[in-house]
Amino acid sequence: MTQGVALQVRRLRYGFPGQAHDLLTVPKLDLPAGQSLGVSGVSGAGKTTLFHCLAGIAKPLAGQVLWGDTDICTLSSEALAAWRRQHLGLVFQDFHLVDGLTALDNVLLPAYFGRWSIPSGVRARAHELLSAVDMNAPDRLAAVLSRGERQRVAFARALLLQPTIVMADEPTASLDPEQRAQLGGLLVALARAHGTTLVVISHEPELLARMDSCLVLQKGQLNARGINEMAT
Repeated sequence: MTQGVALQVRRLRYGFPGQAHDLLTVPKLDLPAGQSLGVSGVSGAGKTTLFHCLAGIAKPLAGQVLWGDTDICTLSSEALAAWRRQHLGLVFQDFHLVDGLTALDNVLLPAYFGRWSIPSGVRARAHELLSAVDMNAPDRLAAVLSRGERQRVAFARALLLQPTIVMADEPTASLDPEQRAQLGGLLVALARAHGTTLVVISHEPELLARMDSCLVLQKGQLNARGINEMAT
């Protein structure tokens, strides 16, 4: 069983040097290993900035982002890339698929790092995940997939290597209501089954309601609020 990783954020500040105000400040945030956190907020509140800081994509001005005992803010670019490959599964708003590859090969991309061939078990898991997200055309090129199909492929790719941490930025935004419920449930079920730590950025109350805890971002500040309040 995958063992999740605890998250501790301390005195995080993100912005640009010389600006009067930071774009994001998080004095303290704790998420136990294997738990799920939902983050909501209006457009421009800083949700994607927070996502990028927690994933090590954006470097803050100050503070700590500790996943387990590792402060990712102190890692070199090479060490950070290696850490992400080992621990992190990501679902981006814009998917980051390679248009010239098939749906299956896009899912398999994380497995190619550090090896020349894909183990049969990993390839079988890729097929299983594509089936689980109702993507039944693994040989279609990503370039001809609909937005919803691309999102489902990105979802399957993030889960391929059973990461200890999964982070998703609006993972169900391009799906119809039935698909949103299906994939939201699958994401949470798989995370809990494997003990994965899960962070989801979303504006959808149904998905946020599945999380163990929820916060809302307002003008770069994190606050605890109810699910119904987040939807307004």
